[in-house]
Amino acid sequence: MSQTDLTGKIINFPGKTVSKNHRIGQTNPRNRNANAQVIAITSGKGGVGKTNIVANLGFALSQMGKKVLILDADLGLGNIDVLLGLTPKYNLSHVVMGEKGVPEIVIEGPMNLKILPACSGIQEITQLTEDQRIQIITELGLFLDPIDILLIDTAAGISSNVMYFNTAAQQILVVVTPEPTSMTDAYALMKVMSLKYSKKNFKLLVNLAASSSEAYEIFRQLTLVSSRFLDITIEYLGYVLVDDKLTKSVRRQRLLCDTYPESAGSKCFFTLAEQICKLPHPNSLKGNNTYFWDKLFENRFEQ
Repeated sequence: MSQTDLTGKIINFPGKTVSKNHRIGQTNPRNRNANAQVIAITSGKGGVGKTNIVANLGFALSQMGKKVLILDADLGLGNIDVLLGLTPKYNLSHVVMGEKGVPEIVIEGPMNLKILPACSGIQEITQLTEDQRIQIITELGLFLDPIDILLIDTAAGISSNVMYFNTAAQQILVVVTPEPTSMTDAYALMKVMSLKYSKKNFKLLVNLAASSSEAYEIFRQLTLVSSRFLDITIEYLGYVLVDDKLTKSVRRQRLLCDTYPESAGSKCFFTLAEQICKLPHPNSLKGNNTYFWDKLFENRFEQ
C-alpha cells in the first residue's frame, strides 16, 4: 500500500500509509495527546548509568501518580527489559519490519510503567532509514493518549539516531558522572547539538556523585566552560549519590526505588521526579506536543 505525499514522494510500509502530512491510515499523530511531556535522557559517554536513571525515575514518577511510557531508544543494544527482569516477545525491530504496531509490543513493568523495548544485537536497527524512523514515531503517536510523561532512553554519543530523538524532545536531560571523560563527552554532545542542531537549553544530572558538593562542582565547571565557548543554557536538575544497594538491585533485576526505597540513591530519584514534575507544562512550551511531532518530521523531510 502506498500514497503520494505533497511533494510526490511515495512512502511504503506493510499495511500502513505514512506521508509528509503525517497520515497513518487516517490518523494524524499531531491530533493525539498534546499534554504529554517528552524528555530525552542522554549522555555523551556510555556507562554513566543512564538506563538505571530512566527506569528508577519512571518508577518514582509512576508512584507520584504519573502515567509514564519509557521508549528504549538505544536501538541496537537495548537492555531496559533485562534490567527489569522482563522478557518481551516483541520489540521495536518488529515495528520497523511492519510486523507489529507499537501497542502490540508495549510491556508493563513495576508500578504500571509502560515500556517500549528495543532489540539487542541487531546492528541493522542502529542505522534506520528516515522512513523507518517516521514509522516508529507515527506508531508511537497513536499510543500517547493516556501518557503524562514519555521518557526516551537514548544511546550514548552523537550518532544520527541519538540526535534524532534528542532534537525532537521538549526537554533534554544530559547525564554526566565525575569522571573527566564523561564530562568531556557531555560537553561535546551539547556542543554538537548547539552548533549543528540549534539546541540551546539543556538539563544536567550528575550520577554516581560522592556528595552534593561534588555534583554541584561538576555542574559549575561545565557551565563555566560552556558560557565561554557555547551559546547555551544548562539547568541543574540535581544528582544521584553513589549507592552500593544499586548493584544489589541490578543483580536481582529489580529497581533500587522498589527494593530499597529509603536508600540514599532512591531518595535522589524521588527528588529528581519532583524536579521533573516542576518543569514547564507542555502547553507552556513552544507548540507543546505538536512541536514534538513537527520537529520529528521536519528533521527528516527538510534537509
